[in-house]
Amino acid sequence: MTTGMKLISPPQPSLRAADPRQDHLPRPSYPKILRKLNKGFLEHKFNSLSISNVKTVAEFRPNKGVAMALRQWIDGDETAAEMLTRVLKERTSLLVPPLHRVPLHVGNVVELVGPSGSAKTQILIQAAVNCILPKEWNGIRYGGLECSVVFIDLDCRLDISRLAQVLKLRILEGNGSGDWGNFDALYTTCLRRFFYIRCYDSFEFLATLKTMHHKLQKERDDLGIRLHLLMIDSIGAYHWVDRVSSSLPLWGYNRKGFSLANMLEAAVEEVKKLLLVHPSIVIASKATIFGDRSSDIVRREKSLSETESRHGKTDGGQVLYREYMPSAWQSFVTHRVFVRGSDEYLTVSSCEHQSIYFSEWLLPSLGVLDKFIVKNAGVFMVP
Repeated sequence: MTTGMKLISPPQPSLRAADPRQDHLPRPSYPKILRKLNKGFLEHKFNSLSISNVKTVAEFRPNKGVAMALRQWIDGDETAAEMLTRVLKERTSLLVPPLHRVPLHVGNVVELVGPSGSAKTQILIQAAVNCILPKEWNGIRYGGLECSVVFIDLDCRLDISRLAQVLKLRILEGNGSGDWGNFDALYTTCLRRFFYIRCYDSFEFLATLKTMHHKLQKERDDLGIRLHLLMIDSIGAYHWVDRVSSSLPLWGYNRKGFSLANMLEAAVEEVKKLLLVHPSIVIASKATIFGDRSSDIVRREKSLSETESRHGKTDGGQVLYREYMPSAWQSFVTHRVFVRGSDEYLTVSSCEHQSIYFSEWLLPSLGVLDKFIVKNAGVFMVP
């Protein structure tokens, strides 16, 4: 009956009337026709949605608890007084001799530079004890910051017993004739806020910085203490080792060249990431070197007074040390203090003499030379 079938396409709507006599009638515009077609297409798609699809979309709505939390976040959950208390607590400054002339706040990076035997580690211990001590304990005021401290020992020469000695003497000084029964409890609580890490090469140092966030987060959740001070002693400990290792062949073609600058640049980036999550003060000690002729000479910007210049070095008292750290670290430092020993002594008693050390702010340059001594109870300024 049918030898073949012909597919007949539906008639296409003509935009022009079939009757030539109706040419005088207004013709519909193309944009209006497209809007009608789009509207009909959207209505068709909406009507084709099943009830199950509508329920699936509704499941993405927040539940009552989430909605309440969002409402509380929008409305605000603290008064102006509470906000000021929180902000001022987060911006607590660190004032410790001989770093007392410039208040140190969260985000500052302090470089403590000086030759060997200039009491750099003693200053770090003094700052650590000030942080881990509480502000007040059982009605006795100790004047601490009650925060945690991370001490990364790259020199592997920190004497923990020295830290314990300074802490005990500070607690005994605060107690006076007060309560002695809670001495052990306070001493243990303070030591829990001190985290000591020892590294033996640059790779261990980088691994420590990369994994430190999880450790600090766990301690903050368990003990409720926050990091306030990150110490590095000393940042240039692997200078010569890394310089020699930079000449070794790479393990793969895709690896970045190993060099002192690359290692310090990576360390700076990790410290920056850590400060974003755990805002704190960074204090790093650095030993001076004079044998590296390729390094830059650091000179004093402001001249000291006649009395203070007598304690300076040779070469007019202007040459302090040679800078050997890469530019990535130098630009990261916000404050710099130069410390050194001297030949002067302070007579404490007929049989006791204390060596006098000098400290000078280079960044910012204050042009003032301070004197300090190191006693069993810590660092003390000398008038």
